[in-house]
Amino acid sequence: MHTFHRMKKGHPLYSILLVVLVIASVIALFPFLWMISSSLRTDVDLFKNPTNWIPQTLYLNNYQEVWQAIPFGQYVLNTVKLSVTITVLQVLICSMAAYAFAKLKVPFKSAVFILFMANLMMPWQSIMVPQFAVVSRLGLYNTHTGYMLIQLFSGFGIFLMRQFFLSLPNELNEAARVDGYSEWRIFWRIMLPLSAPALSTLTIFTFTYMWNDYLAPLIYLNDDALKTLQLGLKAFQTEHTTDYGLLMAGTVIATIPMVAVFLAGERFFIQSVATTGMKN
Repeated sequence: MHTFHRMKKGHPLYSILLVVLVIASVIALFPFLWMISSSLRTDVDLFKNPTNWIPQTLYLNNYQEVWQAIPFGQYVLNTVKLSVTITVLQVLICSMAAYAFAKLKVPFKSAVFILFMANLMMPWQSIMVPQFAVVSRLGLYNTHTGYMLIQLFSGFGIFLMRQFFLSLPNELNEAARVDGYSEWRIFWRIMLPLSAPALSTLTIFTFTYMWNDYLAPLIYLNDDALKTLQLGLKAFQTEHTTDYGLLMAGTVIATIPMVAVFLAGERFFIQSVATTGMKN
């Protein structure tokens, strides 16, 4: 990427790389453009042969009917509640654990960190059954609390934040301790404000994952009043038919919050990519 920025516009490779990037961008955007186009059609218009990318008549009723066909508003509220709550808790917990691994002298710190990182190498499906058993025995099955409990910590989040804290000079901590700051105060007053890029990156990843999560809500949330948006959209797909117009309209609405979160934290995300992992 840096080589591309430094390359002069007259350079032959510049034009080639530019064309490749444009083609890759179009390919990546193709599903999203098709989704938006499909949400503005009736099912009859969608399956016309040949299919037009731009509908001759914009059918906006899909965006109105999607709120009436299913309890869409309740699903949105549930998804917002779970995604925001889990994101806040996970970012805080991962940040505190990462600070301890990066800056504190804790016995067996390296061994414990390796155990945490083992979580990254274990697919969730391998612990799905025992995890479900624990939540059920706690009486938290079919509750938002039970679902949030299994999402409070992330090995990736701890690794990301630890790498960023390692890139901060230890002199900051030492100077703060000389001034009488406690470790808790150092974490809240110094480390967290300086780690805004990494925090934004972790927030984007966590919120996006939670917003799109389908399997875990399918397992832990049974009542219709507790379901998330991803489960609700499945209602438009039955054994024999699929209402593509409403499904695509609901998917477009579900995509908007993720795009908004990414755009809000894009600057910090790029900064974090450039700085995280500089030190081991």
